[in-house]
Amino acid sequence: MGDSADNTPRYPPLRAALQAALNLIPAFAWYSNASGGLTFLNKRGSDYLGLPKDHHLRFGIDTGAEWDSQIPLLHPDDHQEVRRVWSACLRAGRAFEVSLRVRNAEGGYRWHLSRAEPVRASDGTLLYWIGVNLDIEELRASESKYRHLVDTTPAFVHTVLPNGEVDFYNRRWLEYVGLPLTDIVEWGWTMSSMIHPEDVETILPKWRAALEAGEPFIGESRVRRADGEYRWFLHREEPLRNEAGEIVKWYGSSIEIEERKVAEEQIREQEIELRQILDLTPQHIGVFAPDGSRLYANHTLLEYFGITLEQWREPSRVHYSLAHPDDREHFLAERNKRFLEGKPHEFEARLLRHDGEFRWFLFRLTPLKDEGGHITRWYGTGTDIQDRKRAEEEIRKENIALREEIIKASMFEEIVGNSPALQQVLVRVTKVAPTDSTVLITGETGTGKELIARAIHKASKRSERAFVSVNCAAIPTSLIPSELFGHEKGAFTGATGRRLGRFELAEGGTIFLDEVGELPAETQVALLRVLQEREFERVGGNRSIKTNVRVIVATNRDLEAAIAAGTFREDLFYRLNVFPIEIPPLRERREDIPILVRYFIDRYARKAGRNIGRVNKETLDLFQLYPWPGNIRELQNVIERSIIVSENETFSVDESWLSRQPMPKSNQFELRERLNAEEREAIEAALTESRGRVFGPTGAAAKLGIARSTLESRIRSLKIDKNRFKISNPS
Repeated sequence: MGDSADNTPRYPPLRAALQAALNLIPAFAWYSNASGGLTFLNKRGSDYLGLPKDHHLRFGIDTGAEWDSQIPLLHPDDHQEVRRVWSACLRAGRAFEVSLRVRNAEGGYRWHLSRAEPVRASDGTLLYWIGVNLDIEELRASESKYRHLVDTTPAFVHTVLPNGEVDFYNRRWLEYVGLPLTDIVEWGWTMSSMIHPEDVETILPKWRAALEAGEPFIGESRVRRADGEYRWFLHREEPLRNEAGEIVKWYGSSIEIEERKVAEEQIREQEIELRQILDLTPQHIGVFAPDGSRLYANHTLLEYFGITLEQWREPSRVHYSLAHPDDREHFLAERNKRFLEGKPHEFEARLLRHDGEFRWFLFRLTPLKDEGGHITRWYGTGTDIQDRKRAEEEIRKENIALREEIIKASMFEEIVGNSPALQQVLVRVTKVAPTDSTVLITGETGTGKELIARAIHKASKRSERAFVSVNCAAIPTSLIPSELFGHEKGAFTGATGRRLGRFELAEGGTIFLDEVGELPAETQVALLRVLQEREFERVGGNRSIKTNVRVIVATNRDLEAAIAAGTFREDLFYRLNVFPIEIPPLRERREDIPILVRYFIDRYARKAGRNIGRVNKETLDLFQLYPWPGNIRELQNVIERSIIVSENETFSVDESWLSRQPMPKSNQFELRERLNAEEREAIEAALTESRGRVFGPTGAAAKLGIARSTLESRIRSLKIDKNRFKISNPS
């Protein structure tokens, strides 16, 4: 550095105004010669370094020193990197940028970002370098903080340069692969030695396409862990752009999804298994959209129709045409109506198989709804019920045969009729008869509950043994235990000897307890013991008696209401209600009325020795319209009464007998008296003929064609002294 004669430093050819401007900027501004030697440093930089005020760098005097002489100003750890980068820029004559630490006047170091641009002459000759150093100490501190945050995050984070080269992996990645950053940065984004070979060929082209298009990227691959295990990752790359829209960086994150992949694989395997199960299911299974369009059908369905899944899904294919012509209208009506209602439903129809055969199916359709109650899917099943339909037809024929068998067996009543309601009862009789299950028969008074009980016994394995019938309502409450279970001698006043009860009389056979709802509480307990333990004790006895008896009970009462009222035991009800059979009232099987009318006319006319060949049409119409509150028993009684008073060969009935409105009392009295007189006359004639004997083959009940209990009841009601006939006609 030289001085003038007046000791004023000589300035290099630099404009004073430019120098003044450089001294004002809040950064280090500097010049260097073409070889890199520092020739000028602005005031901010000189003050930072603590240069004297007369130092030549303050005045831009080129002393010819090379740039290496400035190295001691840098942190020792930065010497090598700065020398490498700056030397390369000097050789190539290109811009320079590097982060470095510069020592200040106090001997401390602060981080700076140093940038330099070459200045050339018009012919391209490098004249000098102009540079700026920015203090980035706070930025580096902030960067360190965020770097620590990125390193400690559980996510896998990396950054990529615009050309696709990876320049950073966070600690999570380094720990996962078990390698230093310098090793894996050299591999680039793909980490080809770390990504599963099967995934490299799929994910790499996608990443390159995203890089070229500058679009975000999402992909999945398996990455090898330090222990050699591959685990699934979801990778995401997002470009960071500057104000000009240019990509300056790609930021990527990866999330381990191994558990999700395992779960997905399990679900996929389960779906395959479920699909196999559905395909092997003998039912037809279909899935439909909310509007009814077809989405899925199992193999059984497709095989039945001989079509593919694609053909099944074709909107133009009209599947209802495969329904039997007789079922088609019902098929469409049910399907469309229930679809609109959005309710589960079922119906039956015949469908055409690919070989031309129609078979019966039971269809069930159930909607799947979301949380808002909106239907998202319809699931349908079609169950082949051809065999069931055939079996029902066979059972119907068997029921006819059973009915004929019962009629031939000369029971108290006969099962007459072929209405669907009665057929259903007979189906249940056929099902339960071969078993020993307890049967509960319910129905209104006069519906023929005892007849059904006898039919069950007749078709059972116990048919060769006794059938014992007990009307619980007809026995005084105090005598019911003795009547059912017997008593020992002296058990109560009048018990002069041991007496066997109805259960012992029915041993090996069937006992029928009619009007079981009338049993008193203590007898209910004893009956419960019989059903549970199959044993009982006689009244006055202390020894348990084992019993092998099938129990059939009947009632016209509402037992559940009786339970609620506390008059019938709930546990007994459940013991009795093993196999319930409900007998429909006559008003629900009106189609049986003509058959029953002809049957009873034939029966009572034959008993009375009458010849009645035809039925008055008005009478038959009247019978069809009448509600028959007394059911078959009332019909039977009306016909029997009509036969008794009939005087010609045409059967007719006085309409007043069936009137729902009460008749005038005078007419009621006259009719009652006339009927009672006629009935008395018929009964007394039968008693005279049977010499006072009520039951048995030659008894009055048989001659009149009525049950013994019915005749006994009428004798008491009419106050007929049957002993009178025994006296006048001694045997």
